[in-house]
Amino acid sequence: MVAPAGGARRLRQHLLEIFQAAVAAAEPARAVRQHLSLDGDALVVHGIRDSSRVPLLAPGRGRILVVGAGKGSAPMARALEELLGERITAGVVCVKDGHGCSLDRVQLREASHPVPDQRGVAAGTEILELVAGAGPGDLVLAVLSGGGSALLEVPAPGVSLADLQQLTDLLLSCGASIDQINTLRKHLSRVKGGRLGVAAHPARVVNLVLSDVVGDRLDVIASGPFSADPGTFRDAREILERYGLWSRVPGAVREVLEQGLTGAVPETPKPGAPELAGVTHVVVGSNRISLDAAADAARERGYQPLVLSSQVQGEAREVARVLAAVAKECRCTETPLGPPVAVLAGGETTVTLRGGGRGGRNQELALALALELEGWEGVAGLSGGTDGSDGPTDAAGGLALPDSVARGDAAGHDAYASLAQNDSYHYLDAVGDLIRTGPTRTNVMDIQVLLVAAAP
Repeated sequence: MVAPAGGARRLRQHLLEIFQAAVAAAEPARAVRQHLSLDGDALVVHGIRDSSRVPLLAPGRGRILVVGAGKGSAPMARALEELLGERITAGVVCVKDGHGCSLDRVQLREASHPVPDQRGVAAGTEILELVAGAGPGDLVLAVLSGGGSALLEVPAPGVSLADLQQLTDLLLSCGASIDQINTLRKHLSRVKGGRLGVAAHPARVVNLVLSDVVGDRLDVIASGPFSADPGTFRDAREILERYGLWSRVPGAVREVLEQGLTGAVPETPKPGAPELAGVTHVVVGSNRISLDAAADAARERGYQPLVLSSQVQGEAREVARVLAAVAKECRCTETPLGPPVAVLAGGETTVTLRGGGRGGRNQELALALALELEGWEGVAGLSGGTDGSDGPTDAAGGLALPDSVARGDAAGHDAYASLAQNDSYHYLDAVGDLIRTGPTRTNVMDIQVLLVAAAP
């Protein structure tokens, strides 16, 4: 093995190449193709304990409906079209603006993310009406990926879109985790938390999922429209109280939750619900799969891969501190591995807003990482969202090189002040350390890469 050089340019190149390999491994159409095949008149579903055969009825004896939502749902639907062709009767998928692709038999809708808009509600209504009309001879093929929670919505009775928009803004800025956010969403929706699956009953459902949540929890991904929900109205209220939001959310939200607590509004379907017995779930892509691809790419470039976890959570700047400590330990004591090493991690961090700046969780992590690695020659890092979109910006994330802070100082930018104001976007843009990939049409959460090069 030839040890890679530690020059900043070389480190930057290797970081980006390893990240790109991770994103490529989560390409949605490829993920679907790897898990579905045709065998005569049967659809073979791979990736569960035993490959499952789902009979495809002859034309006129049953319908095949394709529905879905998420940043990667359009290429997933395209893969189904390539596999099934004219067998598909109808379909609707909703993607984030700019994440679409050419579809023939499935209708493409675009909407806002991460805060839902009226277009997402209209698409959700179309999908709900389509599956609600399915019968026992029909097959519903669902394609879900990250972003589906915002892109597939039909508010619960008594709750307006404006109420959900205000609630989403509050939850995104308080540091709540995605499963906590989705617990609220599921209890204020007619399609989330298994309710779309109930609407599709008694049709058969194959739910193809590109996971964007820690632990690949089916009830959390896209707020689990076809999955039983273990959460309760009480859980939803406790989350709001924990973050001091109960008195700040719209009155209609409080009213629905209180009605749920008294039983006046039915709970979401729970594990064992008979209406969901006909649903087959398949995780076709995940953060772990992307980390394995990143490890292969690192190995090809001369680094020993050290995969820490695909389930990283917590405040972005605190996670940066821990990752930097691991990299420094590799450099200083060669524990658990000596250079050249690629420290790899994935998951989804959070940011508690303290200032009025602009950025996203990956950019904040990268800026915090740059401060931790300042002056550490041959040690550099990256944090990026596999969907190509980090917060309300045009960036996927950012780089942290040994001289990032020095370059900022020379240009008159204060890294510490920028971090305090949650203004990572403008800082990283000014020093040339933003990562811009454009929409990748996939989403398996975030990837962190730290490279510890061999000493010169």
